[in-house]
Amino acid sequence: MFAKAFRVKSNTAVKGSDRRKLRADVTTAFPTLGTDQVSELVPGKEDLNIVKLYAHKGDAVTVYVSGGNPILFELEKNLYPTVYTLWSYPDLLPTFTTWPLVLEKLVGGADLMLPGLVMPPAGLPQVQKGDLCAISLVGNRAPVAIGVAAMSTAEMLTSGLKGRGFSVLHTYQDHLCPEGRRLDIKKSSYKKLSKFLQQMQQEQIIQVKELSKGVESIVAVDWKHPRITSFVIPEPSPTSQTIQEGSGEQPYHPPDIKPLYCVPASMTLLFQESGHKKGSFLEGSEVRTIIINYAKKNDLVDADNKNLVKLDPILCDCILEKNEQHTVMKLPWDSLLARCLEKLQPAYQVTFTGQEPIVKKGKICPIDITLAQRASNKKVTVVRNLEAYGLDPYSVAAILQQRCQASTTVTPSPGAKDSLQVQIQGNQVHHLSWLLLEEYQLPRKHIQGLEKAPKPGKKK
Repeated sequence: MFAKAFRVKSNTAVKGSDRRKLRADVTTAFPTLGTDQVSELVPGKEDLNIVKLYAHKGDAVTVYVSGGNPILFELEKNLYPTVYTLWSYPDLLPTFTTWPLVLEKLVGGADLMLPGLVMPPAGLPQVQKGDLCAISLVGNRAPVAIGVAAMSTAEMLTSGLKGRGFSVLHTYQDHLCPEGRRLDIKKSSYKKLSKFLQQMQQEQIIQVKELSKGVESIVAVDWKHPRITSFVIPEPSPTSQTIQEGSGEQPYHPPDIKPLYCVPASMTLLFQESGHKKGSFLEGSEVRTIIINYAKKNDLVDADNKNLVKLDPILCDCILEKNEQHTVMKLPWDSLLARCLEKLQPAYQVTFTGQEPIVKKGKICPIDITLAQRASNKKVTVVRNLEAYGLDPYSVAAILQQRCQASTTVTPSPGAKDSLQVQIQGNQVHHLSWLLLEEYQLPRKHIQGLEKAPKPGKKK
């Protein structure tokens, strides 16, 4: 909504009676906020303005600005918090997580598509279609966008996490954000920006130089300084934890992964008698039962040899190659069943603890571990496809950094849309093996590259 510049119609101060009405509206719209929190959000004495504007598509929007920061906006008589407000009350709305790479698209006006969601170990928050939701990024619980759910959580899972998930209304870095101030230095103990910069430079957090006359510029920042690395967003209060129980970090449980088969158009005649149509998903045992019942019902079992099945026109069209149509008249049971499975499209079902199963076509990509050479002939370990198994690449990188005592980085995975890869200095395959197999209890068949671990006595 605010992806492009808007036109301001008016900007006026909010009177006392209007403040009381706004507090009442906030209490009604967000019942989880306590009285003190509502009074803090809508102050009694600080500057509070009401800005009426027209968005770039012509929507009439009312924005409430407190202390120079937009805190709420109203559209079609519905009240919404801004990202500024959600930074103070991060548990105000059910929060869904996406990858950092997606933020740029959201800021540009795109809606959040379901393939971009990250599945947390505790599962997705339970919402209904039309519910207001917050969107955060992996590795940072501070919300960066606000949107309306395009479907319920149950419908999201039933769809296999495909399609549009949220209609995004407002994001961090959109045109509503520049209306606010990031820091009010006058309300700090420094009072003046020059004193603040001087103190930060004395603590060797930043370097400040006068690049042009009268203008001081920050030319360097020590991102590894303890004052920066020790900064964390406060954890939610006990009250907010009870409001959204289960929204915090949960122990990882590996998903249950089951291979499935999808009926293609070329096989519909064979499966329609059993009530299945194109696109139906079946387990291997179900396919076996359907084929056996079909053969028996149509008297296709050879009378002289029960191990053979006669092929009727439907079976011929479904499982035989063109050059076999007039030469192969019968097949053994095992060959018949194997051919049927080969002709069906591969699919799989992923079930996370406490969640509805997610079904997708194709074969699930294994967690891929590779070794690569970098500058100065240094070896690094790269691991991809963690997201498919509900693993957060940033969390995995942090664990490996501590266990391996080696530097780790998280970067976009080449050739994979909205996917990340973790890179660890040195050959750390044995540490990855411990983490994935022992700690996370993932089946070995879903991990490739474990054989690349250094042999005993060899240099990493």
